[in-house]
Amino acid sequence: MFRKITLTGLLLGGIYSVIASPALAAESVLYASTVGVDTLWVLLAAFLVFFMQAGFGMVEAGFIRAKNTCNILTKNFLDFCMASLGFFIFGYAIMFGEGNSFMGYSGWFLRGAESGSDIPLFAFWLFQAAFCGAAATIVAGGMAERMKFSAYLTYSFLISAFIYPLVGHWVWGGGWLSRLHFADFAGSTVVHAVGGFAALIGTIVLKPRLGKYNTDGSANMIAGHSIPLASLGVFILWFGWFGFNPGSTLSVGDGSLISRVAINTNLAAATGGILAMATVWRMFGKPDLSMAMNGALAGLVAITAPCAFVEPWAAIAIGAFAGIIVVLGVVLLDKLQIDDPVGAVPVHGLNGIWGTLAVGIFGRESLGLAYDGLLYGGGMMQVGIQSLGVIAVVGFVLIAMGTLFKVIDATIGLRVTREEELKGLDIGEHGMESYAGFQVFTTS
Repeated sequence: MFRKITLTGLLLGGIYSVIASPALAAESVLYASTVGVDTLWVLLAAFLVFFMQAGFGMVEAGFIRAKNTCNILTKNFLDFCMASLGFFIFGYAIMFGEGNSFMGYSGWFLRGAESGSDIPLFAFWLFQAAFCGAAATIVAGGMAERMKFSAYLTYSFLISAFIYPLVGHWVWGGGWLSRLHFADFAGSTVVHAVGGFAALIGTIVLKPRLGKYNTDGSANMIAGHSIPLASLGVFILWFGWFGFNPGSTLSVGDGSLISRVAINTNLAAATGGILAMATVWRMFGKPDLSMAMNGALAGLVAITAPCAFVEPWAAIAIGAFAGIIVVLGVVLLDKLQIDDPVGAVPVHGLNGIWGTLAVGIFGRESLGLAYDGLLYGGGMMQVGIQSLGVIAVVGFVLIAMGTLFKVIDATIGLRVTREEELKGLDIGEHGMESYAGFQVFTTS
């Protein structure tokens, strides 16, 4: 009897295998295809975010003087080099490794590391490394035209290896802010506020450029040398942001989430540019293109956190406020005699905060948020969580980066000499000119 049951069981098992195998094989193929498509999508997004380095370089080069163009482009170029190594050796382990609520501590050099999503580890790492490089390069513009190149390289490696990954772990790596349901979909706080407030404390420690402020406190206009270059940079950044925000979905799905994120990204940028232009036109009598471009960037920064959680009408409102904030921020910095040559602090710092808080105002639980925003009857719960996160991150960055810049200043020095600043950092730091035969040996 036992023998018959065994043979019968084997026969039935064989029949089941014949019937089930095609279904299991089809399911396996479908899963592999889905992962493949998602991987391709994230890699394409990573390439777009990487291309944003060129956008940052063009914007910053256009907004500063010709004699410092080679220097700022070299910093942008080396930023991604330093970020790639720092994030590979230390940063990924701190940000996504197993650890505690404060930091991860496994996966150094990616040994034994795991992907933070369903896509392969190396694809996920590349996407995150591109974000890390973006955060680091923001500071170059805020501290432009007077910071030592050696000091900048030191800063760039350390923020990429330690400072940025710590904040990233709190929000995206399972840290304490993520457990509180702090929401930052693509990095208004994690990327832009970190870079913006690092630029703020850096430029305060570094002090203004020669000739920027008068003894009576008034500011002198130090115009950038190429609006066309800056315009090209803004278009590149706007284009790259379609990888930055939609790519943060980390999967294609049915396309609905990617589509919502993309349209919100575009609407916020457009409205930010219009409102910044209108604001500066009203205040100073002229529709300043440079301010309109920074307004578009401000809208992009502001929508980065809430882009997945809000409706398109809300994206328009968020971008509109961002355009106004960037103009008022530039005016405020000049009154405080904080010299930010390209507007890095108003664009990335102030609007990084605004975008993060906007999640708690305009966000919807039905779109993936933990709690409805203030305008949808959720009260102050999500606003309070977002505010706590902003305070914690900004406070940490100001203290950590302020200490770092002070240490760099006390050791290798943070600022070039007066002579080098007057001649230009292209000559003083690199021994070359961006525009041969057109070197200007003044502060104008």
